[in-house]
Amino acid sequence: MTTTALGRSYRLLWSAAVCSRLGDALRTPALALLAATLTRDPRAVAVVTVAGQLPPLLLGLLGGVYADRWDRRRTMAVVDGARAVVVAALAWLVATGQAGIATLAAAASLLALLGTLFDASAFALLPAVVRPAALARANARLQAGTTVAGGFVGAPLAGVLFAAAAALPFTLDALTFALAAVLVLAIPRRSCTSRPDESPESGRNAGRDRKIGGSGSGSGSGRGGVWGEAWEGVRWVWGDRGLRGLALASAGSNLAISGLAAVLVLYALEVLRVPAAAYGLFSAGVIVGGLVGALLAGRLAARFGTMPALRGVLLGQTLALTGFALARHPLTGGLALAGVAAGTTIWNSLWSAYGQRHVPPGLLGRVGAAQRVLGLAAAPVGAALAGFAGRAYGLAPVGAAAAAVFALVTVAAWVMLRDDGGGSPPAGLEAGQPDGEPLPGRRERGDRPEQQVT
Repeated sequence: MTTTALGRSYRLLWSAAVCSRLGDALRTPALALLAATLTRDPRAVAVVTVAGQLPPLLLGLLGGVYADRWDRRRTMAVVDGARAVVVAALAWLVATGQAGIATLAAAASLLALLGTLFDASAFALLPAVVRPAALARANARLQAGTTVAGGFVGAPLAGVLFAAAAALPFTLDALTFALAAVLVLAIPRRSCTSRPDESPESGRNAGRDRKIGGSGSGSGSGRGGVWGEAWEGVRWVWGDRGLRGLALASAGSNLAISGLAAVLVLYALEVLRVPAAAYGLFSAGVIVGGLVGALLAGRLAARFGTMPALRGVLLGQTLALTGFALARHPLTGGLALAGVAAGTTIWNSLWSAYGQRHVPPGLLGRVGAAQRVLGLAAAPVGAALAGFAGRAYGLAPVGAAAAAVFALVTVAAWVMLRDDGGGSPPAGLEAGQPDGEPLPGRRERGDRPEQQVT
């Protein structure tokens, strides 16, 4: 798939993201495999997993603060450089037989902490290198690229490399981080600055930006300290009808999907009767579904608008989850699960584009971080509930419960996610016009501040 039409800066950012995702897909299963070779105590193995999950949940808001304070392009490069050093050190410890469970947990935690800053910076940087009308397409292509790199290349390759030498996946991961840092630094600095029509004091959000504390310029006013700045992102999400609805819908859908994912292996083997040898093929359907969703996201947004497309995606996922809950055959279950995965990718692409178009540049890091933290908070709750329910009532009811929860989320989202023009190009962007180029004689919305209606 080509990314040329979106420009050289986007192409470099896309390549860096795909490169980093490839390394992640190599390292994550390698960490689990290495932990299993060091101990058979499930509690110790779980510590490594939890160590990589807690930092984004506990400190994710801080990543958004510093993404808004610092130069985002440089921050991403420094973070990837630091991650390359951490993983290279881990590879050396593994190769010399000095890595223990504590070492793996510390590395997983540090990498996850650095990842929160990288993710917040990347989310906020994209609108600076891509015109507003192309954000849905740009996010979808990022999703497609990372899906292919992680699911089709990295994950299958990780086991092969680990079998050859335990340190090999980590060594290659360090190289991917180093290459990603170089690619980010190659993005021209001039393409990473806010455009006049996207400044915090212009457009639909100008009045709200001044009202909530005035750090929309990204200077980091320090009002209330670091946590005060982080709270501004939370307040913005909660004060904007569209963003609030998206955050609540994401949290609810994560509750259902994370619960199902937590018991998916057992569900596939016992309820769908997937042969153990074919589970890898069954799982590949999720990756294919995600890729199809990434290819469709931009087209759906252009055809129907962002909010109508998001509501339709939730409805489609509800039907797919219902079909999955009713399925008792590997083929029908796999197809239904692929449909859920496709919807998830479309949702992530359009959700990101909506926020990137409706939030001032100086708040993007904090707002994106706040939305991610809200979604992450629901995931472990769903996983824990599914585990207890599966033990008490069996696995089949877990699929039915996931579909029921998702149906409730969909009904609520159809009320919350009203079409407020979020899916239409900003004033001056019409069909047939180059991204971000105003029509002659048309007045840009940014010519005068106006209060956003919520």
